[in-house]
Amino acid sequence: MPPTRLRIFVSSVQGEFAKERADLKAYLLGDAMLRRFVSEVFLFEDIPARDQHADEVYLHEVGRCDIYLGLFGYEYGSENADGVSPTEREYDHATACDSTRLIFVWGSDEKRRSPKMKSLIRKASNELIRRRVNDINALTSEVYASLVDHLDQLGVLRIPPFDRTACEGASQRNLSRKRIDWFLHMAHDIRNFRLPIKTPTSSLLHHLSLLDGDRPTNAAVMLFGAAPQRYHRPSEIKCVHCLGTEFKRPFTSQQRYEGDLFVLVDQAVEFVLSRIDRAVGTRTESIDAPVRFELPPDAVREAIVNAVAHRDYYSNASVEIRLYADRLEVWNPGALPEVLTPASLRQCHPSIPSNPLIAESLYLAGYIEKAGSGTLAMIDWCRKALLPEPDFDVLVGSFLVTLWRDWLTTENVAKLDLNYRQLKAIDYLKVNYQITNTLYQHEFDISKRTASRDLDDLVGKEIVKKTGTTGRGVYYRLVKGVIKGPKGT
Repeated sequence: MPPTRLRIFVSSVQGEFAKERADLKAYLLGDAMLRRFVSEVFLFEDIPARDQHADEVYLHEVGRCDIYLGLFGYEYGSENADGVSPTEREYDHATACDSTRLIFVWGSDEKRRSPKMKSLIRKASNELIRRRVNDINALTSEVYASLVDHLDQLGVLRIPPFDRTACEGASQRNLSRKRIDWFLHMAHDIRNFRLPIKTPTSSLLHHLSLLDGDRPTNAAVMLFGAAPQRYHRPSEIKCVHCLGTEFKRPFTSQQRYEGDLFVLVDQAVEFVLSRIDRAVGTRTESIDAPVRFELPPDAVREAIVNAVAHRDYYSNASVEIRLYADRLEVWNPGALPEVLTPASLRQCHPSIPSNPLIAESLYLAGYIEKAGSGTLAMIDWCRKALLPEPDFDVLVGSFLVTLWRDWLTTENVAKLDLNYRQLKAIDYLKVNYQITNTLYQHEFDISKRTASRDLDDLVGKEIVKKTGTTGRGVYYRLVKGVIKGPKGT
């Protein structure tokens, strides 16, 4: 029986691909499906110093690994006395050992490529199929597809990954050529995608690893299907606008969106942006009057795209968008890879997409940017909007992203030393926008003097601002959109 716990040797010029090598190892050991079959990923830079020649060490590791994964870029690498680099020696040894070899050629600018690297690529192309990639997103997607094919050939995949599995009951006739044409135009304009605009459907699907034989995979149907929810109902997105700060009826509005993944993202983003405050600036700032949203639109979009790209599609739950008076919550069925934690998402971290084939197409269409940067970008956008950083949590089988509409988060409010009435007044203001002294007295059955003391304290702590001077013209509103108090300046 072939081994089902694989050792993988990653071969490339170390200096050229230092980050890509580390990210690839983290992905192979962190992906929920692949980590069941990958026991070890060998990077030469990970081993401690030994009393051995370097070439002895890495050639020994090549010999004991089941898969040689070669990443061939523009540089050839340092050469020995015979003029041969470690990368080529590793490839030759893997060939001699009859190891499975997966070759990925980085970049398409042949003028930049070393002549000896061109020669090595030609050598590999004469012996096996190779793939070309231009960025880490494509590399992850291609490595994933190649390993799934290899595992399938070994006969060890009992439950194949969702995005790689043929969609039951669907054929290429169930895909929308109009959406494929749109995708090709977007990918060409945004990513300089190398396939022609008029590429046939089957050729595009083959290029993106979205075919199982001649049948479209689940990923193909989710991305380009004319009616994706016919085959997988939970792929819809549910959006709810809540009246206050709690998830309870009656809801202000509620929508259930269907369509391909690109349409779902666009509809969900529009649902949120059409229901939050916006301010229109003046044309002195630009030719068109600028519109400033209460939440950064880029952060909203990133949270929703991440949910669609990384969710567990075997789950019967759907992505849920919940807009409250004080926050936006994006619920994504699934969990983080074991090598990541909510805290690690606030630092530079590797990209470990749950559905690499879906993520790659979203990237090509401009819906996803640099791999592994989504959560950091959300943090940056919120900071620039003077809002609290997003919260990332894993709860009841879901990954939750929370974007705060103002600085009065649950954590911040707990630090403000407020009495019960003031806390309830904040909740009231988040829904009703303003309150008067008289209404405050009536709401809590207190004297005017006590109400004035409470409200003056809220003004002094810059939680609310007072408008007007005397009588019925005086009212109080929350200070929104600015980080204050214990959170910083």
